[in-house]
This record gives sequence, C-alpha cells and structure tokens, in this order.
Amino acid sequence: MAATDDGEQAYVDHPLLEPGFIEQRRYQLQLANDARDAHTLVCLPTGLGKTTVSLLVTAERLHEGGGTALFLAPTKPLVQQHAEFYREALTIPDDEITIFTGEVRPDDRAELWADSRIVIATPQVVENDLIGGRISLADVTHLTFDECHRATGDYAYVYIAERYHADAESPLVTGMSASPGGDEEAIRTVCENLGLSEVAVMTEDDADVADYTHDTEVEWERVTLPDEVLEIRDALNEVITDRLERLKELGVTNTTSPDLSQRDLNRMRGQLQDLIDADQSEGYEGMSVHAEVMKLRRAVELAETQSVESLRRYFERQRNAARASGASKASQRLVSEPKVREAMRKAEAFDDLHPKFRQTRVLLAQTLGIGGGERVIVFTESRDTAEALTDFLSESFDVRRFVGQGDKEGSDGMSQNEQGETLDAFRAGEFEVLVSTSVAEEGLDVPEVDLVLFYEPVPTAIRSIQRKGRTGRQDEGRVVVLMAEDTRDEAFFWISRRREQEMEDELTALKGVADEVAAELDDSQTALDSFDGPGTTAAESGATEADGGATAQPGLADFGDETADDDPDRDDAVVATAETDEADETVEIVVDQRELDSVIARDLSTREGIETRLETLAVGDYVVSDRVAVERKTVADFLDTLTGGDRSLFEQVGDLVRHYARPVVLIEGAGLYEERNVHPDAIRGALASLTVDFGVSVLRTEGEDDTADLLAVLAGREQTTRDRTVSVHGEKSAKTLAEQQEYVVGAIADIGPVTARSLLEHFGSVETVMTAREEDLLEVDGVGEVTASRIRDVVGSEYR
Repeated sequence: MAATDDGEQAYVDHPLLEPGFIEQRRYQLQLANDARDAHTLVCLPTGLGKTTVSLLVTAERLHEGGGTALFLAPTKPLVQQHAEFYREALTIPDDEITIFTGEVRPDDRAELWADSRIVIATPQVVENDLIGGRISLADVTHLTFDECHRATGDYAYVYIAERYHADAESPLVTGMSASPGGDEEAIRTVCENLGLSEVAVMTEDDADVADYTHDTEVEWERVTLPDEVLEIRDALNEVITDRLERLKELGVTNTTSPDLSQRDLNRMRGQLQDLIDADQSEGYEGMSVHAEVMKLRRAVELAETQSVESLRRYFERQRNAARASGASKASQRLVSEPKVREAMRKAEAFDDLHPKFRQTRVLLAQTLGIGGGERVIVFTESRDTAEALTDFLSESFDVRRFVGQGDKEGSDGMSQNEQGETLDAFRAGEFEVLVSTSVAEEGLDVPEVDLVLFYEPVPTAIRSIQRKGRTGRQDEGRVVVLMAEDTRDEAFFWISRRREQEMEDELTALKGVADEVAAELDDSQTALDSFDGPGTTAAESGATEADGGATAQPGLADFGDETADDDPDRDDAVVATAETDEADETVEIVVDQRELDSVIARDLSTREGIETRLETLAVGDYVVSDRVAVERKTVADFLDTLTGGDRSLFEQVGDLVRHYARPVVLIEGAGLYEERNVHPDAIRGALASLTVDFGVSVLRTEGEDDTADLLAVLAGREQTTRDRTVSVHGEKSAKTLAEQQEYVVGAIADIGPVTARSLLEHFGSVETVMTAREEDLLEVDGVGEVTASRIRDVVGSEYR
C-alpha cells in the first residue's frame, strides 16, 4: 500500500477529486499517465482498479479542457455501480453525473445530455441516440469503453468508436479490460475497432501490483454421477447417435459419436446451409435434424453437469413448445421419440439430488462454519440451477440469487433495482452466500469473498479470469471448481485451463512488446491526427506527438500539487437536432425504431451529409420526404405474407397510400423466386397487386448495404433536387367506410374482398346484400350457386 514517509496512507490530490478518497497506487497513476497521452488499451487484472485509472483520466480531461466525459459499460448493474463510484469520488455535483439506460426515456436523455458533465451508459442506448440524432459526441473529451474486449463484430462499441473519432473535436479513448483477447490478433482487432494506438499493461508480476494481490489457488473437486442420471444420459445419447446417422447419410458428418465437439456441429450447420442455398430439399431436412441434436445435447449437458431438476424444467419447456401453434418439426419429433419419453419418465421419477448440490453444501459449511469465513459466491451457467441451488442452500445458509433481467427459459429475472439492492445487501454482510449466473462475471465490484465456487467449469478464458478475480484481492482466497466425472465438465475444465494459461502468457508477452504492438497499430490504422476536428492539434486531442516529445497537457503527477487551478468554466454539450446549419447540403432520413435490428440506420448515420432521426413510426419504416415513405421487407418477410395467410403487408401498404403521395415498398435480398416453395405466379400476382391495385412503387435491393444506398439517393433526390422537406405524418388509421363495408361482406362465408366489392357495387349497401335472394345473388359477376347458397345459409340460418 502506498503511504507517506511517516507511515500514513497517501491519497491522490486533484481539484475534481474528493479529498482522502482515491488511494495513491503507483501502478494506477502510471497507467493513467499513459492513458492521458493517447488512445490507450489499459490491461489490469480484475479487482485492481481499472475504473480508478479511467476516473483519473476523466478528472484531468474535464479539469483541463472541459466538455463531457462518456463512460460505457455493457450491463445496467455495471452502469449503476460505476455511477455510484464516480459520484463518491468526484467533487462534481451528483446531478451532473447522469445514468443513461433503456429505462430513461429517449426525450429525457436528449435533455439530460445537455446538462451532464459525465454520462455513464450502456452502449446500445448511446448507439440508438446517435442514430436518432438525439445527442452529439462533438463535446466529449474522454470516452471510456469498459470490458472493451467486446468491441468486435457488430457490437455497439465499434459503431460508437467510429462516430466518436469522426465527430469529437478533441477525442481521447480509453479501453479497459482484464482479458482483452486470447491472442495478439484478437487484441489488435479490439484496438483497431476502438481506434486505440497504445497498449498499457500491468500484470500481477509487477512489483507495484503485487503489493495488492495474493495467490489464488484453483482446486477442483470431482463428483460421481448416480446410476439413475447415467441411465437418463445414455438414453438421450442413443437418440443423438441415431440422428447423427441421418446426418451422416446426407454427407455432412463422418462421426456418430454423441461426444462430438461444438465446432463439428457448427461445421455441419454450415454445410447444411450450403445445401439450402443450393435449393436442395435435403438441406432443410438436415437442418431440422441438426436442431434436434442441439436440443438433445443441451438435455444431456443439464443431466450431467447441472441437475435433474433443471432437466425436468427443460423437458417441460420442450413439451410446451411442441404443443404451441407453429411448432417446429424438431420440437415435435423430440417429445414424441420413445427413448426421449423414457428419459423424461426417469427424470420425473428421480427424487434425489445431483451430487454437486451436496458437495456445494459441504464446501460452504467448511468455509463459513469451520473456516470462519463471511462470504461465498457460487457461479453457475444455468438460471434454473441458480434457483434450485438457492432453494436448497437456504435450508442451511443465508442465501440470495443474482441473475439477469427479464425472463429467460421460463424463469423470472431481476430488475435493475433488485440487482442493486441484492449487491448492496451482500456488501453490507446482510447475507453470506450469493448464487449468481454470468451477470456478475464482468467487472461488478462485489465485496471480498472467502470462496468462489464454480458449479461447473467455464470453457472461456475471459469468463474464468473474471470470476476468479472476485477473490484474492486483499487476503488469500480460495477457488473451487466442481466437475462431474466422465462428462463434458472435464473437457470444459481442461479447455478453460489451457485457454487461461494462453491468455496469461499473451498478456505477459503483450507487456513485453507493447511498443511494437502500438507501432503496428499506427501502421495498420488511420493516424490519430486525422480523427481530430479542424484546427485541433494532436496534443490538444490527447495524442502523443510524433517525435515522442512532451505533450501540451500536464501529467497526472500534478495530482499531488495543491496549487492546481480551479475548475474552469465549460460550454454546454451540443445536442443533436433534426435541423442543420447546412440545410442545402444535408438531408434527413427518419427511421422507425424497429429498424435498429438491421445495420441500415447505423450505416446511414455515419454518412456525410445525412442525418438520421429515430421515431416510432405508425406508418412505414423510413420517411425521406413529405410525400415518400418506404416499407422495407426482406424477401423472407415478403414471402411470409403469401404462405402464412398474413395480410399485414397489404394493410401496411393501405396505410402508406392513405398518408403519403409516393409510397414505396422495398424488397430486399436475392432469390425472390427461389427462396421457398411459392409459385412464381403467386409472387408476380402480389407484386402486380401492390403496383396496380395500390399504386405503390416496388423497388428491389440486393442487401442492407444496397438498401442504405437507395435510401440515401431517395432522400437526396427528394430534399435536395426537388427541395422537399421531411414530414412524418399519419398514423395507422381506422379503415375507411368503404373498407369496413368490404370487410363485413367479405367475411360472409369467407368470400373475400374481390367478390365483396362486386356484391356491394351491384346492390349498393351492406344491408341490401344481406337481404338479397339467392337468385338475385347469382346475377353478380363471380357469384355462383355454391357461393350464393353459402351466403344465404350464413345470413338466414338460426344462430345456435
């Protein structure tokens, strides 16, 4: 522990930090110095204060340059926790440190953003606000990505980083993770996606860090499964073998062993998809069998590694799914298979506990009773198991569960308030055992514990490291992993050990070659200077000078200077609006909230000259002017309207026609006539109806990128070339009187809208149609003897 010469504890002194709150730790100050000077990946073992490093950088940036700081964390509990820490640590008023999650209304977020100096948020909310034009990153002077190893693929971190570097006047990015990736390439990918140019690493081998850590020995305890559970497993494995035989006949696998790897199953799925893409019916058949294998393997995993109670709940969900309308063939075959039904009966008859339950109780008794410990965390992969364990352990200990929000697999989740209250109670010592799913793995500051118990091994290095980080911070801790013998547990355990060692080796190696990695990043991505706004120097943006010389800003060593200047005034943050100062050069596209599932809105929002605005549109998916609205349908969505009896497309088009002069239906994707067994003439008929009957323009695009291009052209043509404004008008309206009349008559004996129109045109009113004689009905075009008889039968028969 850092201390003064007279043995007293030393604290960081800074105008924006509460006196006597942040302990001086040399490694944290060094990492903060590194992160202040450049866009930096900060790697530090879990529990050693990565958040403090970011806090120090934020305090310095706000003090020196003003603006706003944005801190992103992947889950709501993490956001809440970080906000509490920042409010305790900083002299900034609490109401200027704002939380942004989905529970805060979008309109409120836009207003709060303008009044906040620090915003702590989930990335999905910020992504939506950027796409919707509700906020601007121009004034953000420090952006932190917590658990930044998530910055891959389409995760929101990647998009936000791109927007930040493009929009911010003085950007500085800090990425934080205890486990940034399993190899150098993965780490480089994270850095490139976030625009990071430097890597700062501290490991537990560093002297400054070692003072705050203790060795954490990992023990594993083997348990033997009872014969009844083995019989359930063997029955399910027989069915898996049978289904793999079918897949082998299709040529997508060479093995029928039920112990095949997930990688093999993924490869099989890819080959089946290739068959489907080639329009071969065997592909659809094989995909259904593959889905059945996946369900069976999940059942085996629950029996072997979780509990028979979890298996029973899983079987019940499968039975309910098979009974539901539109159930898949895989679900129906699964519950009707004799050997699966036999396994179900044995699971129902099993009245004992999985041996892991008793072993968990023994370990808790040793730790909390004999050992005199105070707190234990039990991690499990299954919410069902978390609930069953909580009930079982509550007979002997004071236990609470900690799971994610919402409903999952039929189990109730926890609200954000419930999560916060549970952690607060655990910290306060109000109960001794926390049974948690993966929600507590990433970065949650749960208190020091005496034992971390893995109910099952974790097959990923990232999650294993994060879990073990919950113990061994201040005192020696204990980590125990339960393994069911001769099951997937053992395989997962050895995979986890291997990957974890590889990651530790990689972090150690990364520390040694951090300069080389940074040089490679500089060579492989755009120079950081190019991200700065006009007139902004590299030093002003927080980037290091090219020659490695001193930067324009003071270092964090100045935190100890009691003569530091007071916090300067700052301008209010810029709030994005629908208007623009360059209306003649910028076009606006209004996007329906439900379109955020695609990347189109994200793509459009990054394009120069285009502003996007999110709305909950009652009519259309995109609005590009006062007269043009677009209803987007993928090929699959469009064909669903033809095969499932779903008329929603034509109802949507009817609303478009009533409210926009130039409505557009956009069909996205290839293979309109090859996607499934729909006769080409049926497709052509639907297209003809849209064009002729509704007067709608039908346009085709190849994919999401093509759709974004087309929308940009439509908006530009309407707003720039034709000087039209964007106007969102109309709601999904009630049917017109004529439409209601057609609906009433069309419902008679299911005669449909075409015949209904003929009848109404002939007789003039619904009442006359209802009272018409059968011979009068026969005079109407399209009405034959059968139809006339059915109409009279429905209208004139006594109701019983």
